[in-house]
Amino acid sequence: MTVDILGIKVKPYSMQETVERIRQAVDNQALMRVVTANPEMIYASIHDQRLKDVINSADIVTADGIGVVWAARRLGTPVRERVTGIDLVQAIFPSADAGKWRVFFLGGQPGVAEQAANQVVQKHPGIALEAEHGYFSAEEEPNVLEKIRQFQPDILFVGLGAPRQEFWVAEHHGLAKVSMGVGGSFDALAGLVIRAPKRIQELHLEWLYRLWKEPRRWKRQTVLPRFVLKVIWRNWGKRPPNK
Repeated sequence: MTVDILGIKVKPYSMQETVERIRQAVDNQALMRVVTANPEMIYASIHDQRLKDVINSADIVTADGIGVVWAARRLGTPVRERVTGIDLVQAIFPSADAGKWRVFFLGGQPGVAEQAANQVVQKHPGIALEAEHGYFSAEEEPNVLEKIRQFQPDILFVGLGAPRQEFWVAEHHGLAKVSMGVGGSFDALAGLVIRAPKRIQELHLEWLYRLWKEPRRWKRQTVLPRFVLKVIWRNWGKRPPNK
């Protein structure tokens, strides 16, 4: 079953269910592509058919953020909980540790993915981890691809920013058993970006905390009210505005 949110087919899986399906894909050596769809990405797909196709062709599309959870409820098909990129990445690590999975980090500024990998391995020593920054040129890309292939990862986390990472993962499907775009997760894993306190996360106000910490994000946050209006129009069965 899927939930249609402005044309994007979101799976109503809980965090635990999502991790379990990823674990099964790794164990069964089945290829899987995961997209964590936030309001910004869903709104952008309204005007970008290529992006919509890339998202909807993924094996799992999760509800990344309370805005998507609200939209699903408003449209009459609730999802169990939000499954954000950074939370899903961290929820996967215990299974990766226990299964001694091979994990590749691709993205971020030079040194960040490596720093994130070092932090993760300290907590989960069973994981074999390799990393490469995301500032590679078109000429350097073949070498990056070869490095990933040589490593043979079970999981490939790609932090090139949305939607570039979604297009890149779709274009290079098959580099790992499970591939997933993770945005700025490496910054958080490396300790360069401090996440909101747990209580603020539980109140679903992490977006406001990040805006306070990073005021330059305000332009991105203006998408949220437009996303909300689109959902309300869709719920009322009226023709959505063209803006």
